[in-house]
Amino acid sequence: MPSYESRKNDVIVLLSGGIDSTACVHYYLKNNYSTRALFIEYGQIVAKKEYESAQKIAKYYEINIDIMKADMSERFGQAEIRGRNAFFALSCLVKYPNFSGIISLGIHAGIPFYDTTEVFVNDMNRLFAQYTNGTVRLDAPFLTWGKPIIYQYCRGNNVPTHLTYSCENGETEPCGICNSCLDRKAFECLLEKPN
Repeated sequence: MPSYESRKNDVIVLLSGGIDSTACVHYYLKNNYSTRALFIEYGQIVAKKEYESAQKIAKYYEINIDIMKADMSERFGQAEIRGRNAFFALSCLVKYPNFSGIISLGIHAGIPFYDTTEVFVNDMNRLFAQYTNGTVRLDAPFLTWGKPIIYQYCRGNNVPTHLTYSCENGETEPCGICNSCLDRKAFECLLEKPN
């Protein structure tokens, strides 16, 4: 098996079809990483719309995308889903047992949950080091950025945000009232401002 050093430029982005994970895809490609995507369906009510967007984004960037389905009896909507980001990251280890490189999440500052913090990333990397003998690590390139900085990054780099989906209610037309829709409105206001 190749060493971590020889494979460190391989990355799997956990692609939800939203703005943050799409910005991650752009970030790694821009920095010459060999990039692929994984979409995880875990019972979220927006799974169909998210996956459609994730496929469009993968096609736009000409990267491979896989899907992993977790059969759960719970249907998840808005609010915190305890353990979700850890589940995503560890699912990559299960799905890609021979992978060496980086697993990436589009988490960012300004969200008051443990699994969007530097402590979480460090904790996960301690687990990854034990499971993979240091050949896989978790990366979150926007960990210290708030949403406005990610939006500026997208705007400045022509990230195809028009392909993303950002509604927590799974509506064909975004509901306009969930937190993701409100964030999206703020982003659209930014796009309307001249540079």
